[in-house]
Formats: sequence, structure tokens, C-alpha cells
Amino acid sequence: MKYCVCRLATLRRFFLLIIASVMHVPLLFAQAEQPNTPVQATFPAYHLDTIATALHFPWSLAFLPDGKLLVTERTGQLRMVNNGEVSAPITGLPDDIYVKSQGGLLDVILHPNYQQNGWLYLSYASGTDEHNALTLMRAKLDGLSLVEQQVLFRVSPDKDTPVHFAGRMTFLADNTLLLTSGDGFDYREKAQLKNTLLGKIVRLMDDGSVPLDNPFVAASEVSADADYDPLVSPFIYSLGHRNPQGIAYDSARKVVFAHEHGPAGGDEINIIEAGHNYGWPVITNGLDYSGARISPFTTYPNMQQPWLDWTPSIAPSGMAIYQGAMFAGLQGDILVTSLKFKQVYWLHMAGMKIVQQSTLFSEIGQRLRDIRVHPDGSIYVLTDSNEGQILRISAQTP
Repeated sequence: MKYCVCRLATLRRFFLLIIASVMHVPLLFAQAEQPNTPVQATFPAYHLDTIATALHFPWSLAFLPDGKLLVTERTGQLRMVNNGEVSAPITGLPDDIYVKSQGGLLDVILHPNYQQNGWLYLSYASGTDEHNALTLMRAKLDGLSLVEQQVLFRVSPDKDTPVHFAGRMTFLADNTLLLTSGDGFDYREKAQLKNTLLGKIVRLMDDGSVPLDNPFVAASEVSADADYDPLVSPFIYSLGHRNPQGIAYDSARKVVFAHEHGPAGGDEINIIEAGHNYGWPVITNGLDYSGARISPFTTYPNMQQPWLDWTPSIAPSGMAIYQGAMFAGLQGDILVTSLKFKQVYWLHMAGMKIVQQSTLFSEIGQRLRDIRVHPDGSIYVLTDSNEGQILRISAQTP
């Protein structure tokens, strides 16, 4: 959804500030390398089955160890799916979920040690029209109820726009959690400011506390004065993001991939490194929705170029790294759902190189919100509508 044009005076002040104060970090990853001769990989024959229907704008799903599914509905419900049957809403969610435009109940993931500790994590928009923010909680599941609820984190400052919350999560190998935070649309300049959590990827301990090896911890000491506004937030892992709607830790390559929406053009995938600046809104390959240029720069010193750029925009949503046995030829490949073009983008990989980019499952014909790889290697996709579906893609057997 497009929102109002941002404040031009604020942007002018921002550019004067940012040119003088850009952080200095080395460029470790270049753009995704493309081959001179394309590889012609073919997706294997598959079955496309409907697992569940009549979901209200499903946003994310998680696979429980007992074979059931958890699915979030952006309209504020968490449901369980068991053998195709969709449960009544699970109770115990917060009362202050803010459901408007892009706001609502967003991501759900399980702790890597879920079978031992039972923690599941939910991101959601909370607050009111005038004061809302991305929020993170964890809880345990007792039948169709959440128990032991803990609100762990809230993005600051509050904003008064119902868009660009981000909210995707992934756990790293050390069981710390990455959470994406959008720029709030009208507050795009704050993506470059380290005293705000808008337009950032934040890293948290699994209890919501600050990991002491976060990149800006040493620079984030605060005054004893309770009213002091720190210049640097210790939660920041990376900055310069617009609205990162997909993030995944690749345990084989030991890297984090994240994608984000550009404006009109400039959707991108990045390899996320601690302390790095990904440029928004100082550098972008997109235009504002009015057709005006957002910035005179597409490159700038010490700001990362996108690993992959999509111009024109595809409106990427979910993302998964394929690691499974069912589709052996996809091992390590990246799968991205598209809202705009109603299909899945398949990035066929060789090491860190994209050797082919193809589109899949166009027969679905609906906006696609999320994609996940089941433990059995099948692929699950969520459609984005008031009559949303969970779809399963499995390999045809001879």
C-alpha cells in the first residue's frame, strides 16, 4: 500500500546530516555474480495441494514437532491447523495488537530448542493511530492457549503511520534472534540514524536482552540521567533498511540473507553483516511513487550495494533457503514469494553465485505472502487475501 509523500524539508535536512556523518565499515560482499552462460535448471514435477482455506490474510506459519501448523492472520488471530482443520483463534494474544493497513499480527517462529523449552515468538504491531510500533513477544502453547506470555521488545520511537513495520525474524546459530524493523514510510531518514530503531535489523538474546557483541554496544553507553537520549542503540545489528519483509539464516553458508521493498523499483536482497549500512534512503535504484528521485546517489562510500536488485519491483514478501531431501536439486537455493507478480522467484545457486533466476507456481494466480520449507522437504506457501490458503508443493514420485 502506498502512503503519503514524505516531508521534503525533513529530507533536505537529512541529506545534509548524513553526508557528514556516514559510518565507516568495509564492503565485504559485492553484488551477486551472474554467469556468462545461463544454466538451464528445470524445477522437478510436483503436486500442488491445498492444506487449509478461509484464513484472514495469513502472514506466517511455523511447523510444530507434532505435525500441526501455527499460522498468523494479520487481522490479529493465531490459529492451529491439524490435518486441514483450522482451529478457533488461539487465546492469550495481547490486547493492544494494532490492526490497520500493514499492521497486525505478523511473524511466528519457534525457538531452535523448542522441544526443550516450548518458546514461540510472535511479532506484531501494537498501539494506536498516533502511537504504534513493532513489538516482539514470546509465549508457550497450552492446547489452544498461549501461556507465560512475555513482551520482550518494542521498536522506538513510536510512529503515527500504519505501514512499513517489517517484522520478520530468524534465529542465528548462537540462538540470538534477528528482527527486521521498517522505516515507517514517513520517517525514512531515521533509517540512517543510530539513536532510532526504525529502518534497522536488530539482534536480541532469546530473552530480549542486548547481546554484548552487537556492533554498537561499545558506542551506546548512556548517561546516568534517566532523561538522556542515547546517540546509539545497542540493539542495532545493521541499518539503512526500508521495509525488510524476508530474512533467513543460511546454516550451510553461514550467512544471513534479507530482502526488502524498494519504492518504485529498487527491491533488493542483501547479505547482512553486523554493523553494515545498506544505504536507504541515501542510495537506491528506485524512484518515489510520484516519479521523483529520492536521492541523487545510487552508490555512496561505505554503503553496501544490493546483492541482487529487482527493478522494476516485484514486491517480495517471504523468503526461504531450501534445505531438504524432497527436491534435492534445490539444495541451498533461495525461494522468494512475490505479492505483485503472484509467483515464487527461484534463485538457483552455485556457492554464492546465482546461476539462474526463474519463476514458479504462477498457476496459483494469487498474491503470495510467505514461503517455508517443511521438515520433510516439501514447500508451503501462503496466499494473501481475506480467503487465504495454505498450499503445499511436494515432489511427484515415479
